[in-house]
Amino acid sequence: MLRRGGEVLGHQQFRDLPTLLSAGDLLVLNDTRVVPARVVGRRARTEGRWEGLILGTAAEGAWELLCQTRGRLIVGETLLVDAPDSEASGVTPAPPVPPLRLCLIGKTSTGRWLAQPSEPGPLTELLARYGRVPLPPYIRKGRAGPSDYERYQTIYAARAGAVAAPTAGLHFTPAVFEALRQRGIDWTFLTLHVGPGTFQPVKVENVAEHQVESEWGELSAAAAEAINACKARGRRVVAVGTTSVRLLETVGRKGLPLTAWSGTTDLTICPPFDFRVVDALVTNFHLPRSSLLLLVAAFTGMESMRRAYQIAVEREYRFYSYGDAMLIL
Repeated sequence: MLRRGGEVLGHQQFRDLPTLLSAGDLLVLNDTRVVPARVVGRRARTEGRWEGLILGTAAEGAWELLCQTRGRLIVGETLLVDAPDSEASGVTPAPPVPPLRLCLIGKTSTGRWLAQPSEPGPLTELLARYGRVPLPPYIRKGRAGPSDYERYQTIYAARAGAVAAPTAGLHFTPAVFEALRQRGIDWTFLTLHVGPGTFQPVKVENVAEHQVESEWGELSAAAAEAINACKARGRRVVAVGTTSVRLLETVGRKGLPLTAWSGTTDLTICPPFDFRVVDALVTNFHLPRSSLLLLVAAFTGMESMRRAYQIAVEREYRFYSYGDAMLIL
C-alpha cells in the first residue's frame, strides 16, 4: 500500500483490501471480457508458420489484424488458420476442424493488415472455433494452457471485446466482494475494451509526445450516478486498474457531475496530469517504458513510484499480468 506522493504504508495480502478502505468508498471495475483473438497457422504459399492478433472487423466483413511471420507478407496471399486442439483450448474433444482461410486484401492507414475470411459468420463465432487466448509474450511465450481460458478473465467479465485482460481485476474473488459488502463498500462497473496500443512501449524521449491508441468504452448512467453519489458524500472513488482510470478521466474531462458516455478514447495520461475523478487506485506492477507505468507515475508521483518499485523488487513481488498488486491512496 502506497500513499500518493509519499511513503509505503505497508504490505498486505489482497484479501485485506476491504480493511484498507472505508465504508462509503466506491470501487470502479472494468467488466470487459477477453476474446480468443490470437490465431495461429501457416502461409498457404510457403507452409511457413505465422500468427496474428485479431483486432476487429472493418468494411465488408474484413478482419483487421496484426501478423507475425518470417519474410514479408503480400497482398493477395492466403493464410491458413488452424483450430486449437482440445488439449490446448480446454474444450471437449471434437472432430478435426479444417483450417480457416484468410486472404490478405490490403492494409489500414496505420499499417495493419486487412483479411477476408473464407467462411461467413460473426467474428465472435469464428474466433470461438479458431482463436486462442492472447496471453502476453512474457507468459510462456504467449502459449495458453487449459487453465488460462478462465484464469485470464476477471470473475465479473461480461462484455466481450478486449485483446488483453484488465489484470488488476484478476485478484478479486467472491470472498473479497463479500467482505467489501459487509464493510459497506460498494462497487460499480464500466467497460473499456483493452487494445494492443495500451501495451506499446514508449519510444520517445519526451513522454508527453507518446500517444496511446484509441479504445472503445462506455460508462452507464447507473455507474455515473454511483460515482457522483460517492463524490457527494465525500468518499473515495477507487479505480481498479489503469483501464478504469483512463475511461473515468476521459469522461471527467467533460466536468463533474459525470453523465453517461460511450465512444472511443485516445486519452494518454502522463505526468503532470489533473485527476478529476479517481481518488485511489488498485494496480499491478507494470513493464518499464509503458503507458501504464506513466499513468501510475502521474497518479502517485515519479519518485514515489520509483521508491515503491524498488521496494517491490527487494521483496520479490511478482510483476505484470499474473503478478501482485498495490493500492495507492
